[in-house]
Amino acid sequence: MERYLTPSEVAEIFGISRSGIIKWIREGKIKAIEINGRWRIPYSEVERLISGKEKVKQVAIYARVSSNTQKDDLERQLNTLKEWVKKTFGEVSVIEVKDIDSGLKEDRRGLKKLIELAKRRQIDVVVVAYKDRLTRFGFEYLVELFKAYGVNVIVAFQEEPKDYIQELVEDFVEIVKSFASKIYGHKYEKVIKCVEDTEKDN
Repeated sequence: MERYLTPSEVAEIFGISRSGIIKWIREGKIKAIEINGRWRIPYSEVERLISGKEKVKQVAIYARVSSNTQKDDLERQLNTLKEWVKKTFGEVSVIEVKDIDSGLKEDRRGLKKLIELAKRRQIDVVVVAYKDRLTRFGFEYLVELFKAYGVNVIVAFQEEPKDYIQELVEDFVEIVKSFASKIYGHKYEKVIKCVEDTEKDN
């Protein structure tokens, strides 16, 4: 069954603005249908555009989870991404990069490796399952950074898995810890304990 995306969802996949996608529709670059006055784009059109881009030879797939208890999910991400790349690009060279760390951290080993691969012109595309796998905040900045090295960032899927709420909670705790330590100094332990107790109750 064909899946349809909004212009905003397609814009996220290609790392451009929604108005840019509307322009593509008007220019006939991508096919879309109008439903109740709103544009909807078949996912097959997205795949056609991706595979029709300049020849992709080297693809980096990036998977991330927040903790060691999610290692099974990490492998699922990698396997799903490998299948998606094969379906979309055919037989290309795939480099697997992964992190077990918070999406809030900027010094992740895997993320640094991705950027290094881009700097060395060793990859053409970075594929992630969801936007927040690459980073919790500042996704657009990273997209621009990779673009500067001639590398496209592609988000393969739009709907987060249902169990990602736990990871959001963990990231929230990390944010509170960071702010509490700056605001309360050595007294911040009470704030952290309160937040962690609340997390356990949910």
